[in-house]
Amino acid sequence: MPNRRDLALSAAVVGVTSALAAALALGPAAALAFGAATGVGLGAVLRRPRPGHGDDLALAPGGGATGGAAPTPVRALIATIPSPLLVIGRTGRIAYANPAALRSLPRLQDGTHFASHIRAPAFVEAVAATFADGGERSLEFAARHGAAERVFEARVGLLPPEAGFGREPHALALVEDRTEARRLEALRTDFIANASHELRTPLASVLGYIETLQNHAKEDPAAREKFLAIMAREAGRMRRLVDDLMSLSRIEMSEHLRPAERVSLTAIAGETAAAMVPLAEREGVSLEVRLPAEDAFVLGDRDQLAQVFANLVDNAMKYAGPGSRVRVLVAEPSPAQPGRHGVTIADDGPGIPREHLQRLTERFYRVNAASSRAKGGTGLGLAIVKHILNRHRGRIEIASTEGKGSAFTVWLPRAEEASA
Repeated sequence: MPNRRDLALSAAVVGVTSALAAALALGPAAALAFGAATGVGLGAVLRRPRPGHGDDLALAPGGGATGGAAPTPVRALIATIPSPLLVIGRTGRIAYANPAALRSLPRLQDGTHFASHIRAPAFVEAVAATFADGGERSLEFAARHGAAERVFEARVGLLPPEAGFGREPHALALVEDRTEARRLEALRTDFIANASHELRTPLASVLGYIETLQNHAKEDPAAREKFLAIMAREAGRMRRLVDDLMSLSRIEMSEHLRPAERVSLTAIAGETAAAMVPLAEREGVSLEVRLPAEDAFVLGDRDQLAQVFANLVDNAMKYAGPGSRVRVLVAEPSPAQPGRHGVTIADDGPGIPREHLQRLTERFYRVNAASSRAKGGTGLGLAIVKHILNRHRGRIEIASTEGKGSAFTVWLPRAEEASA
């Protein structure tokens, strides 16, 4: 028959489970499932030997995880939650922080005031208001974390008195870092807006010329030929953009899968550049390939690496312009790139202003948008290069001097280094 201690602990478990369900914003069905799932684990906790009758449950010491207090089933429950959770007393002192909170706030310790770790007026006011009226609150706030500003979501609610943290009221606060999620959301929004804009412009042009051909220029052969040529150019631009979008999507889907095939970086660069010699001749560009016969082995995807060099050589020829020289050569060993093979694509074109270099691999970023579109660029070529190199754990190094040209160097870990 359960004794009073077990009944009290059971009541505490029910109360804290309800508080956790509220803090985690669970619906009624999910809260019921959560209570059932945690109840199974807590049953074992409640059946553990009582102090004086065997070892009690102990959490990992250090970092303020237990604060020297005797562990309780409620603490054990909170410790298993993967989200950062804080138990805060009415005085503002932290009574308990679970391991997830300690990972998010490494300097956090029991007994310190929560406002010294989370310096956000909105969060401080929410905790104070919860103690004042017992209500549950959800909020979003920004706080400085080192030199950067980070975005957090928080939910605050009161714990039941039986939770085992002392006589004074305690609040349970869930604090989750949403900075990366917000950044990805902003990137996705910008990407959709930019892609829509890039497609809308040529599409509007094509539709406008179709309407003209159906009406005013219906019987004008010269105008018809002129407009059809423009429509073909704009349709080709849309096709290239769709192709690049699909390519970028496929690359991102496999970006977490590191290639395992042993391939020669210099051989792939040489073969790709050689295949582009006819295009260089049409563009009036001198394309020189200066790669050694020795192989520079890396672990890579042959087709994707060929796409990297095709994009870089094509960009160099387009933006250097007729009469220029584009060279494909082995990069000199660099102390900044230990254990890596490098291949450089250099041109003697007009160069790129320094303020643009850091943003060249952003999607749809262009130094000169009108010039890029006129040359058939989609604004995605270097973004594709960056994501392919991310998959290969590689890097791209960009150096440019206005009036003297640019150099794009691809660095990849040597096969031996990558295997290790």
